[in-house]
Amino acid sequence: MTVRTAVRNPLIAAVLGVVLGAAPLAALYTVGAAPTMARAQGSPPPAAVTSAQPRGGVAVMLPDFTTLVKKYGPAVVNIRVIEKAPEEGDSDNPFGPNSPFAPFFRGFPFQMPPEQPVRGEGSGFIIQPDGLILTNAHVVAGATRVTVQLTDRREYTAKVIGVDKVSDVAVVKIPADNLPTVTLGDSNSIEVGQWVLAIGAPFGFENSATAGIVSAKGRTLPDSGYVPFIQTDVPINPGNSGGPLFNMSGQVIGINSQIYSRTGGYMGVSFSIPINVAMQVAHQLMTTGHVERGKIGVVIQNVDQGLADSFGLPQPEGALVSSVEPGGPGARAGLKPGDVILALNGEPIQTSSQLPVRVATLMPGTVVHLTVWRDHAKHDVALKLGSMGTETVASAQNPQHQGGSLGLAVRPLTRDEQAQAHTRGGLLVEGVTGPSEDAGIQPGDVILAANGARVATVEQLRTAVEKSRGHVALLIQRGNTRIFVPVQVR
Repeated sequence: MTVRTAVRNPLIAAVLGVVLGAAPLAALYTVGAAPTMARAQGSPPPAAVTSAQPRGGVAVMLPDFTTLVKKYGPAVVNIRVIEKAPEEGDSDNPFGPNSPFAPFFRGFPFQMPPEQPVRGEGSGFIIQPDGLILTNAHVVAGATRVTVQLTDRREYTAKVIGVDKVSDVAVVKIPADNLPTVTLGDSNSIEVGQWVLAIGAPFGFENSATAGIVSAKGRTLPDSGYVPFIQTDVPINPGNSGGPLFNMSGQVIGINSQIYSRTGGYMGVSFSIPINVAMQVAHQLMTTGHVERGKIGVVIQNVDQGLADSFGLPQPEGALVSSVEPGGPGARAGLKPGDVILALNGEPIQTSSQLPVRVATLMPGTVVHLTVWRDHAKHDVALKLGSMGTETVASAQNPQHQGGSLGLAVRPLTRDEQAQAHTRGGLLVEGVTGPSEDAGIQPGDVILAANGARVATVEQLRTAVEKSRGHVALLIQRGNTRIFVPVQVR
């Protein structure tokens, strides 16, 4: 049984996240009302309920989503992406030098066919009239070109504002105004059993509506331990990724993200990112270009009956600490292997999977109060969350940028990386194409300044590019060497 992202092209359909058992606990967002700047105006129309009279004479109440689809369907977009072709030495290339077929082609007087760009499709939805769109990270991550098509067939080349792979949330923007928008709801208010509707582009069939019910809340998937997914039985298929999940009031309560499948297609179990989570991540991406995450600095596991008996717990509950990061926040607070975390800020932890989700509502530097079971008794432990850094690659690529494109994918340095580089601020280069590649910039380089101005955020780099006149001088640190590199802006 596998978990698959609902993206059309299998080469970019990667399940994104962090293995819970092997990574420090982390905070993604702060749960609360979605930022007001992202909320659409107007009262959402409720979905109607109609009755059907079967032969047995028992009335069956069925929902009618026609009003909802008519009002909010135009705010759902189709997203097409183009990725860079695989490298020549890629083992998946049947004509490449590493291919087992390569010896059969040596010495032949003909040109091998060139690699073709990888193409894929997904969905998204407009949250602001000026063209701000939410989608999944796995839809646009690594794309060299992103095209957004509206329901009226207009097409735009989109700018990737930010990508957060851990939560699978991305923000893109198109150069348009007065666009239709969705209304954002409160994902904390959903109930198991309520009707929900998805709109997206399954298998490329644009603006398709499918309905079902909420099957469960707060699901934690094996490779996505920081998102409390909404589980539904709504038919979600490749191409639905990034589309909205609506409640009966016409409010978006989630982003359709993954399916649980043996075949790669819909089998009755789908997962959506709660909109409260998505908007908190999106807000950070839009304001800082990255997502900060805190950590407790422990590895945990679930408590079964045998472990509960061993530690003298009245019942199996909590998160058992199996190891503590040396020098980390947990170690400084006195946590030890064998401790069982029963509550965070007074809220009970029933299973270990709940702890990272709860920590994910807090920011680095926050002081939390843990209820810990140790030596057959409860203890209170105060702990200041540390910083895990960022898993984000916020792309500075911008085909519609007035200042042009550098062809860089960068992210801010973490505090630890700044200390290692003996610098303050700076952007780590994670991907290079186009003019920057031509100028000799490499992944792993650190950009310290642009045209003499220090840069610590993607937005600062973007501003420097906008102000440039054809060229931008980047101060690059590689190892212990610093040098200015001129890059032609395209």
